[in-house]
Amino acid sequence: MVASVDMCFFCFDVLYCHLNHFEPPKSPNFPNDSFPLFVTWKIGKDRRLRGCIGTFSAMNLHSGLREYAVTSALKDSRFSPITREEFNKLHVSVSILRYFEEGEDYLDWEIGVHGIRIEFTTEKGSKRTATYLPEVALEQGWNHVQTIDSLLRKGCFKGVITNEVRHSIRLTRYRSEKIAVSYHEYKEYLRGRRC
Repeated sequence: MVASVDMCFFCFDVLYCHLNHFEPPKSPNFPNDSFPLFVTWKIGKDRRLRGCIGTFSAMNLHSGLREYAVTSALKDSRFSPITREEFNKLHVSVSILRYFEEGEDYLDWEIGVHGIRIEFTTEKGSKRTATYLPEVALEQGWNHVQTIDSLLRKGCFKGVITNEVRHSIRLTRYRSEKIAVSYHEYKEYLRGRRC
């Protein structure tokens, strides 16, 4: 397995330094191999989504996590930027994406197992992409069609979603190694690091 809790602790370090205008943390000890990755921030006991951004291009883990820890916290257009006051209520997860395969059609993936990335053409003729990580459909209680339709909307498809539209999608499925850490666990880790 590639993903580790140290990656999540590093994301907390990076965001803490950024929010407080401190020097960025030094390079971490985990391996620096290249993978596509996503960083997701959630908040509170109900773990509401606060930001999720990543890349499908393989990036060195050190620079990739450094970049997306901040980008997902501050630049997800669906949310206002995370503030210093929210920091101690956060949860972070790191998803390392692997095993990409072309799907036969829009139904060729398993809920809870595969993440999906779709490529499609909007009703105005522009090419778009959108993705959901493997846990999204499961967490939302969606079936295949509901997931695809939601993903089309996320990717700015504004027209009527018909079977013809669904069949025109190019789908790539992938798997994800996901590790999540709460602020409380991060605090415990910091306490152990000082000893």
